[in-house]
Amino acid sequence: MSDTPVRPRRPSARKLPRLRSAVRGLPPAPALRLSPPSDTWFKPALSVVVAIAVPDLALLAAGRPDLGPHTMAGSLCALYGHGLPYARRARAVAGVVLGMAAGLAVALVTASLTDATAVLIAVGALLAAGQKVLCDASRIGPPGHVIFTFVSSAALFAPQSLGQVPGHLALTLGAGAFAWAVALAPALIRRDGPERRAVARALEAAALCAAAPGPGDGSAADPGPRRRNAAAAAVHAAWQCLLASGRPTPVRRSLERLVVHAEAAFTAPGPGAGAAEPELLRAWAARTRGPVPAPPTAPAAAGELHGIDAERAALRARGGRRAARRALLRRLGPGSPLLPVAVRTLTGCALAGYLCAALGVGRPYWAIVTAASLCQANITLSWHRALQRTLGNLLGVLVFAAVLPVSRTGPLALVCCCLLFAFAAEALITRNYWLGTVAVTPMALLVVEFGGAHRAGELIGDRVLDTVLGAAAGFLAATLVTNRRATGRVERALDAADRARAAAERTGADPAAAPAERDRARRTLTASLVELREAGDTAAGEWWQRALPEQRLLAAERAGHRTLAATAQRRGPTAHAPSIGAE
Repeated sequence: MSDTPVRPRRPSARKLPRLRSAVRGLPPAPALRLSPPSDTWFKPALSVVVAIAVPDLALLAAGRPDLGPHTMAGSLCALYGHGLPYARRARAVAGVVLGMAAGLAVALVTASLTDATAVLIAVGALLAAGQKVLCDASRIGPPGHVIFTFVSSAALFAPQSLGQVPGHLALTLGAGAFAWAVALAPALIRRDGPERRAVARALEAAALCAAAPGPGDGSAADPGPRRRNAAAAAVHAAWQCLLASGRPTPVRRSLERLVVHAEAAFTAPGPGAGAAEPELLRAWAARTRGPVPAPPTAPAAAGELHGIDAERAALRARGGRRAARRALLRRLGPGSPLLPVAVRTLTGCALAGYLCAALGVGRPYWAIVTAASLCQANITLSWHRALQRTLGNLLGVLVFAAVLPVSRTGPLALVCCCLLFAFAAEALITRNYWLGTVAVTPMALLVVEFGGAHRAGELIGDRVLDTVLGAAAGFLAATLVTNRRATGRVERALDAADRARAAAERTGADPAAAPAERDRARRTLTASLVELREAGDTAAGEWWQRALPEQRLLAAERAGHRTLAATAQRRGPTAHAPSIGAE
């Protein structure tokens, strides 16, 4: 044996997952670039104007304009649910009204029991975190949690006594009930309007995909991956809208057949695939605004529409509602990817509030709202929102300074200014968030004037300080509290996409499988691909996490699209669509 001493081996440390580098460029230009306006921007704009005007004018006639902020809390509920079919919109907006009243009740009771700024900031931060998680889990859509946080945070710092709380909540609930009626009023004119718009978007996305299909292999010569993902998302959204729309009608039947053609166009694009031509798809999309076109029936359309009816019945049954509640609880569970976002929101709002309080701001609610608005799905989106919010607020206080003399000529002028900015905010915010915030900021400052005139310099100075500190604190929280569960969500979405693809291939190859079962498997695969792309985009913009399985993600998307195309061809080509001139 050798006399050389044997050096004891160190115990091997557990191999840690490789973290992605935190050094990534955050250019400002994409955050400030303007987009085309939404095709439905005027719907929430008109709804919120009507929902605000009627209660405010009633208070003005009663000589109590000081109660305007409490009715405003309910009126702002009219901003929600405009992309949903009316049957689901009724439930969604009712939930928004109740949630708004619940958050306001907590804020009002807290404000009546204590005036300690530290306690008020803590409650405001906790409310903001809870509102963020609930809005994301329920997928209520824009404007999301920011309106809830604005209302509850402002109420926390408003003078209040316990005896006033029931009356103020009654005003909020009354205005919320009116906002609910305003949100559903268009159903009296066209009850299938949301379904028409969803189907039109699906047809336009499918036409864009079919116009330049590419080889489908993800190479440089393939322009289609993004277009296929967008078309899959639009078709999936159209099916979900039709499933939630209530009982089928002749118009909805025609819309369902149009979605079948849109699905065939993006899953099996190209000449000879049997799908409708892009020009015809665009023509159908344009005609959904009037009498819905009756497209030719695909050979498998009868089976698919039967499957849609069965799926709609299952969703409306008690078991379907229980499954929806279980899915919501899973999104709120301990392993939810929303938990880091909640911690990020709580940290940012608390830090912003305490910083402003330390610098002498008496009502730092705007800093809390600014920090809450910055808490997005990943740090890249938070950076974009920080730039947008800061720029919009700073420009907005200049607009407020310009219109303040006009608003102080009388209570009616104040109400009219608020209505003008409410309309402008919804008209501009679809172009870019910062542009809409230019109108939101003066409207929020004018709401303060309902309780009495304030010193303009103090209002503007506090708002600028709140904005800067809130944006800094919110972005710092987004940087420190990273969402390391984002990659885990991608891995779970990959597994779900693999299972959905295997099920679609199995049912597609089984000659004994019913057409409804095959089409349900195809819709499940489409939904899994939409979730996979959303999870991938969220994880791609996050810092300090495990390396993203990008190659596997791309391979899963390509395999899923190929399976959709193969099963579309296997179930039979779409009946030849007529030319536009032959309709």
